[in-house]
Amino acid sequence: MLLIQKTLFKYRLEILIAFVLVALYFILRLYNIMSLPIFTDEAIYVRWSQIAKQDASWRFISLTDGKQPMFVWIAMIMMRFIEDPLLASRLVSVSGGFFTMIGLFLLGNELFKNKWAGFISSFLYIIYPFALVYDRMALYDSLVGTFAVWSLYFEVLLVRRLRLDFALILSMVLGGGILTKTSGFFSIYLVPFLLLIFDWKKKDKHLKFLILAALITLSIALAYAYYSILRLSPFFYIINEKNALFVFPLSEWLKHPFLYFLSNLSGLWDWFITYMTWPVFLLVVLSFLISKKFLREKVLLLAWFIVPFFALVLFGKTIYPRFIFFMTLSLIPLAAFSIFEITEKLKNKFIAIIVVSSLLLLFIRSDWLIINDFKNAPIPVVDLDQYINGWPAGGGINEAIQFFDSEASSKKIFIGTEGTFGLMPFSIEIYLKNNPNITIFGFWPVGDKPPAEIIKASKAMDTYVIFYQPCPSCSHNGGAPVSWPLVLISQVKKGSSNYFSVYKVKP
Repeated sequence: MLLIQKTLFKYRLEILIAFVLVALYFILRLYNIMSLPIFTDEAIYVRWSQIAKQDASWRFISLTDGKQPMFVWIAMIMMRFIEDPLLASRLVSVSGGFFTMIGLFLLGNELFKNKWAGFISSFLYIIYPFALVYDRMALYDSLVGTFAVWSLYFEVLLVRRLRLDFALILSMVLGGGILTKTSGFFSIYLVPFLLLIFDWKKKDKHLKFLILAALITLSIALAYAYYSILRLSPFFYIINEKNALFVFPLSEWLKHPFLYFLSNLSGLWDWFITYMTWPVFLLVVLSFLISKKFLREKVLLLAWFIVPFFALVLFGKTIYPRFIFFMTLSLIPLAAFSIFEITEKLKNKFIAIIVVSSLLLLFIRSDWLIINDFKNAPIPVVDLDQYINGWPAGGGINEAIQFFDSEASSKKIFIGTEGTFGLMPFSIEIYLKNNPNITIFGFWPVGDKPPAEIIKASKAMDTYVIFYQPCPSCSHNGGAPVSWPLVLISQVKKGSSNYFSVYKVKP
C-alpha cells in the first residue's frame, strides 16, 4: 500500500493530466451526440448489427454488401447494454476514439522518448475536428483509425524490442484492422518503412534483422489467418466487387493511369487541409525544421500518411473525406513534437501558451460548431451535404418515427418508403420493425402510380409513404409524384432544396 501511495505521489501530475484528458474526451464526444440525424450508412450498419444480434446465422451480414464485419460485431454487443440502437452503435466509435487517444499517447512517447509529446498527441486528437466528427457517428472510420494507430505502435515496439509477445499482439491488432475495412491492409503494406527505425549500428544487426523478419512474417501470417474467417461466408467474394466501386482495379487503372490524378489530388488535399487546418499542418512541417532529433521517426510517421494518401490519389474512383481519416492520425505526433519544442524554446511560458493557443484556435472553433451547429461547421461541403444538408441525411426521421409509433398505438398502419436499401427503409425498421401494428414496405423505382401493395393496403388501413430523394420532375417537394393520391402530413427541409416528406395515401 505504501509503495502504491509513493507511486501515485511521484506521478501525481501525470495522473492529473490523464484524468483531465479523459474527461475532456468524453465531454466532447458525448455532449449532443444524438443531435446529428442518422446518416444513410449509419442506418445500414445499425440495421445489420440489429439483425446479427437477433440471428446468429447473419453474423456475416455486412459481407452481403462487401463490408467487413468488425464494426457490426462490436455494435451488436453494445446493443445488449444500450437500448437505443443508434446510440449503441455511435458509442462503438466513441470507444474506438478513446483507444486511439491512448494509442497516440503511447506512440508519441515511444517514438520521441518523451511523455509530454505523448500527452500533447492525445490532446490534439481530442480537439481534432476530423476525429470529433467521426468519433460521434456510427461509421467504420473511427475504428479504422484505432487499429491503424495501434498497429503502428506495436510495429514500432516490435522493431525496437524484437519480442514474440509483441508479434502476437500485433497480429491480433492487424487482424482487427483488416476485419474492419480494406484500408486496414495499409498497416501491412507499410511494414517495410519500419526499417527506417531499425538499429543498423548493432554488431549483430544481421541476426537481429532475421529475427525481426521472422516475427513480422509471423504477425502478418496470423493476421491473414484471422481474416480468412470471412471465407466461411458465401458472400466473401463481394468484398472485391465493393472495393472496385471505390478504387480502380489495377487492370482498369492501367488504361488511364493519371486521368483522375489531379482531380483526386485537389479534392483530397482540400478535404485534408479543411479538417487539419493550415496552422496545424504548418506544425507538422515545422517538426522537421525545429529540431534535427528523431529524423527517422518523423519520416516514418510522414510515410504512414503520404503513401496511403497518394495511393488513394492514384487509384481513387469514388472518394469521400472519411477515407483519409486514418492516415492523417500519424501526423498528430509530429504536430505534438513541434508544440513541445516551441514550449521548450520559448522561455516565457505565457508567450508559449499564447502562441500554441493561436495555432489551435481554428480547431477549437470547428469543434464548437460541430457540436452545437453542425450545418455551419467549417468542414468539407461534401460531408455537410451527406450528414446534415443533403438527401442522405436523416433529418425528419425522428419526428416520423414518433408519429408512426403514436398512430400504431391502437391500430394497424402501413408505411411505404422510397428505397429498399439504405436510409429507407432501414432507419424506420431500426425502431419500428418489431411493432406488430406496423407493416414496412420499401419500393423502388418510383413510378407514376403507387405500387400495388400500397394501393391494396390503403383500402384496409391507414397507409403512409415517405419520400426523401430529389425528384426535379415531381411537382411535390420531397420527390412525390403529383399523380399519386397523397395528402401531406409533415415535411422537413434539409439544406436549401432537400425535403423529407411523409404523406398519407388516399384510399
